[in-house]
Amino acid sequence: MKFYIRTFGCQMNINESEIMAGLLKEEGFEWTENPKEADIILINSCAVREKAENKMYGAIGG
Repeated sequence: MKFYIRTFGCQMNINESEIMAGLLKEEGFEWTENPKEADIILINSCAVREKAENKMYGAIGG
């Protein structure tokens, strides 16, 4: 199975997404750059910074 991670926010969010990707790879998942190829899509956003939250909502159509 393939996964895609979209990250919004600060460096901490980027680091957390890298950790999630590593855990998924350890379980046999394959990362893809194309969300259309993904079986799982993860969206990691900062809840502290409003700008990141607004970008996330825009990306998912909210």
